[in-house]
Amino acid sequence: MNAVPTPAVRRPADYVWAVARIGLGWIFLWAFLDKTFGWGFATPAERAWLNGGSPTTGFLKGTGDNALGGVFTALAGQGWVDWLFMLGLLGIGAALLLGAGLRIAAVAGGLMMVLMWAAELPLQTNPFLDDHLIYAVVLAGLALTGAGTTWGIGTWWANTPLVRQHPTLR
Repeated sequence: MNAVPTPAVRRPADYVWAVARIGLGWIFLWAFLDKTFGWGFATPAERAWLNGGSPTTGFLKGTGDNALGGVFTALAGQGWVDWLFMLGLLGIGAALLLGAGLRIAAVAGGLMMVLMWAAELPLQTNPFLDDHLIYAVVLAGLALTGAGTTWGIGTWWANTPLVRQHPTLR
């Protein structure tokens, strides 16, 4: 297999996608950190994951009156859901910040965003579109444009033997 080349000339759009990647990565990583340690931004210390709180209960319990509320309310606070959610936040955030594994991060993050969108149906401020779906579209754009090669380790990552053998990991 051929090595993934580094673009000789970067376009202005490459830097815009890099800023979007890093910014969105920070949003995912920050959610993980605040929910884990309860730094008081969205999660008070007494509800921190490390203090026995559930990172999914607040959001999912609040969906009870929504169209799919019964499904999502039943998932709230379950250990496996908390672990999957938190590992997703950490993994997606780290992948985006580093610029490696964007394909998997885009699929996982897109799925997470679509599920969160579905949990809120019907939407309060728009008939069908909210920030969760926009984040999902941006995640797809990051993966499809190879946004990890600008200000990230995407080129190095793509040229590792593991990723060359399994390009899905790119």
